[in-house]
Amino acid sequence: MQLNNLKPAKGSTHKEKRIGRGQGSGRGGTSTKGHKGAQSRSGYSRKFGFEGGQMPLQRRLPKFGFTNINHVEYKAVNISTLQELAEKLNVTSINVDTLIKVGLVSKKDLVKILGNGTLNATLEVAAHAFSKSAVAAIEVKQGKAIKL
Repeated sequence: MQLNNLKPAKGSTHKEKRIGRGQGSGRGGTSTKGHKGAQSRSGYSRKFGFEGGQMPLQRRLPKFGFTNINHVEYKAVNISTLQELAEKLNVTSINVDTLIKVGLVSKKDLVKILGNGTLNATLEVAAHAFSKSAVAAIEVKQGKAIKL
């Protein structure tokens, strides 16, 4: 076998459909678009969600609920995760930049420390929010919980 002998498997490739290249091509005239109507004309684009005149799904379903504009979304990080980081990186202070560097949170996330797990290291933790149990767990080990 050589490079000049290689060719695709039989039936795996298809000829391109050449549209609008005269009557002899078999696809001249209307160029497979049928006669008249919006879809046969240039510049046609179907509306998003259009179902051929049937009432579209987004109009059939009722509206419900509301979005609270004051809602703040936090990315949760547990005390157990901080303990693992402290052992792995051998650090005494953990802040949002450290969590971003490790890949636990992204740059735009707000971070909330939660009290799940156990903490053995004395840590200085800086985050946007803390649960009461997390603050208690950090301060029991003579650490600091700094709210940003």
